[in-house]
Amino acid sequence: MLKNNGKKTAISVACTGCLCLLLLLLVAVHQHRVQVTEGTDGEDAAARSAPEESARRAQDKKGFSTYFTKLTRGRREVEKPTRTSAAASDPPPAEDISAADIFIAVKTTKKFHQSRLNLLLETWISRNMQQTYIFTDGEDDELKKKIGSHAINTNCSAAHSRQALSCKMAVEYDKFIESGKKWFCHVDDDNYVNVRTLVKHLSQYPHTQDLYIGKPSLDRPIEATERLGDNKMKPVNFWFATGGAGFCVSRGLALKMSPWASGGHFMNTAEKIRLPDDCTIGYIIESVLGVPLTRSSLFHSHLENLQQVSRSEINKQITLSYGMFENKSNIISLKGAFPVEEDPSRFKSVHCLLYPDTPWCPPQVAF
Repeated sequence: MLKNNGKKTAISVACTGCLCLLLLLLVAVHQHRVQVTEGTDGEDAAARSAPEESARRAQDKKGFSTYFTKLTRGRREVEKPTRTSAAASDPPPAEDISAADIFIAVKTTKKFHQSRLNLLLETWISRNMQQTYIFTDGEDDELKKKIGSHAINTNCSAAHSRQALSCKMAVEYDKFIESGKKWFCHVDDDNYVNVRTLVKHLSQYPHTQDLYIGKPSLDRPIEATERLGDNKMKPVNFWFATGGAGFCVSRGLALKMSPWASGGHFMNTAEKIRLPDDCTIGYIIESVLGVPLTRSSLFHSHLENLQQVSRSEINKQITLSYGMFENKSNIISLKGAFPVEEDPSRFKSVHCLLYPDTPWCPPQVAF
């Protein structure tokens, strides 16, 4: 009986072992099939996605190409000069003014009425009669016919002395105060004034504030001696805008100058420092009132090399001049409407450049 039980046990163990081996075999076969299936599926997926991947990469490449093309075009557009760039860079006006708000004083002498003044009357003054006043030292019926009451005889001396110059400036100042205009601008009879640019420039500043605008002719402040009375003196130094290039003073500042400039006070002030009219203006404004000169490179006198003003920049300048510089003819370099023999100052050519619709300008001239 014990033998039978041992046989049964051995058979049972053997069956169990076979069953385990069978199960292990089935598990191994299943795993192999899964691996084969996954491998096949992966290959199929890779095969299916290869064209899609190529297309995606091509699309990405095209996208980058398009992006860089747009970037390059954008950079070119930024670098390309635009027609409105100059206007866009101009600061907004502080106030809206017109030429009628400006008192333009032209200082001259009777002996230059024919040689200098007629040229101005024919060019820039012809378009700005209402705001231009001519201060001279003698009666001229022909001049009055052309400009009427704007021709002012100061009754000052015709000499080119500091006293005579200061005498005329004193009358200019008083007439400006009487006019009620917003800006006082002084020029000489050898200046061409581009009034359109002048208006545009002055519109950047409030006329009620203290403003003294022009260009110094010196590279340092002028040194002078102020006479205080009782034989007392003190040194002073200050910047001044040369009258030969022109300068402008706001009404707000001009009113503050009154104790030293109105009536006969300007002549007395000029005698205190023994300097000419434009220096006296600078003395009152900078030394007495403490208002600094606002420099502008747009004003030009015959004391500078006018050859440096390029043709393309002429329309941006406020004043131009002519004369002699280092013993040579000093005029702007401009191949304009007239040869130098017919237009030695170049003012007619400048005028035709700025105002090509002028009747006496050649029709082909345009800016």
